[in-house]
Amino acid sequence: MDAAFTEEQHEIRRTLRELLLKRCGPDSVKAAVRTPEGYDRELWGELAGRLGLPGLALPAAYGGVGCGATELALACEETGRAVLPSPLIATAALAAPLILALGSARQRAGLLPALAGGELTGTLVVPGGQLATALALTGPNDGDWAGGGRAGGIQARPVDGGWRLYGEAGQVLAGHTAEVLVVAAHTGGFTRSRTLLFVVRVESAGKAAEGAREPGAGGAGVPGLLRTRQTVLDETRAQARLELREVPAELLGEGEGEVAGAEAAVTAALAATGVVAAAALAAEAVGAADAALARTVAHVKEREQFGRPIGSFQAVQHRLADLYVRLQAARSAAYYAAWSAGAAAAGTAGPDGAGEPGAAALALAQALEALRAVAAEAVQLHGGIGFTWEHEAHLYFKRAACDELLLGPVHRLRARAAEEAGLFAGAGGGPAALASEAVDV
Repeated sequence: MDAAFTEEQHEIRRTLRELLLKRCGPDSVKAAVRTPEGYDRELWGELAGRLGLPGLALPAAYGGVGCGATELALACEETGRAVLPSPLIATAALAAPLILALGSARQRAGLLPALAGGELTGTLVVPGGQLATALALTGPNDGDWAGGGRAGGIQARPVDGGWRLYGEAGQVLAGHTAEVLVVAAHTGGFTRSRTLLFVVRVESAGKAAEGAREPGAGGAGVPGLLRTRQTVLDETRAQARLELREVPAELLGEGEGEVAGAEAAVTAALAATGVVAAAALAAEAVGAADAALARTVAHVKEREQFGRPIGSFQAVQHRLADLYVRLQAARSAAYYAAWSAGAAAAGTAGPDGAGEPGAAALALAQALEALRAVAAEAVQLHGGIGFTWEHEAHLYFKRAACDELLLGPVHRLRARAAEEAGLFAGAGGGPAALASEAVDV
């Protein structure tokens, strides 16, 4: 592994940081999250059109930049530093990789160039708030998380050469504005039970965002689709609730659902997508933690108590030094996870082309833990202003809390990484079994 970044990678970071410093300050973030879309559409258009951000990890043949997971992670580190509200993760780390992996030639040609150029945004729709499970980040994704043939989740049934989806899903990232929905749905009932992926096209993100204000109008022209933006603690990570009532959909891959190995291909694609998404999210958390720590250090240099800056007290210095060490460790883990994901995608990670087992889940756990620690200390060391909504410190604290709720908890991410790495292969069932034995004792 070559740990040094190329000049092109440094340029991606520099260009994006300069743009976000000018266009995405704390006041701009607070204004953007209160728009119907939940982000600045003009800024997103510039990031997509000028920098090609959503297409960084897509092949040039489909309108992408032709880079990989490392470049996407570096971009996410900068967007995390600014706590940028955007559909980047939902589009570039969730929807686009699945379409690339499983879509037919027609679906790829029709969707990926528009996603790469920012003309369309996309997201992954998983029922029951099971995003981390579906991506195999907190456990195997071969279970019945999509419904398992029972009531609940999202069910799919074939109708007149097409498909109809029925069910609901909450906590869908950018789900109220995305024009391309990749929906995980259960089909086949008990006899041929399997989870497949379907594509739902929505007419216009602008219409969908306007419709999200009025119940019953959130589908923007798609019969039976109702999308409602949810109220969440972290407004910079917009989420939505989707209700599907016989919504017309297209099978991702066209006809592949009748092949015996279709579900295995879906679970494998979701797991591979989870590796890239975890690396990107880990880098994003590292960027947010870095910005929070930098703001805190600047504050303790200026804030005076007992006639001297509070940063001159040894107790404060020790706390900041501990945070710096945790941040750097998390950054190294995130970079390694991104490199491992990119090497796996290129087939150069090892003899079998697989990346380091558990690296992505472990990096995400470490990054989320570091962000939570830095954000909590930032609130404390900012004193009386650190806990107020008017101060930017709360943006990082809410991002830390909500990311762990959405993608964690941290101990499950670590347990999954241990399982993938085979650390407990001879311990009679893995970390879960060891935890059960410890309770019995």
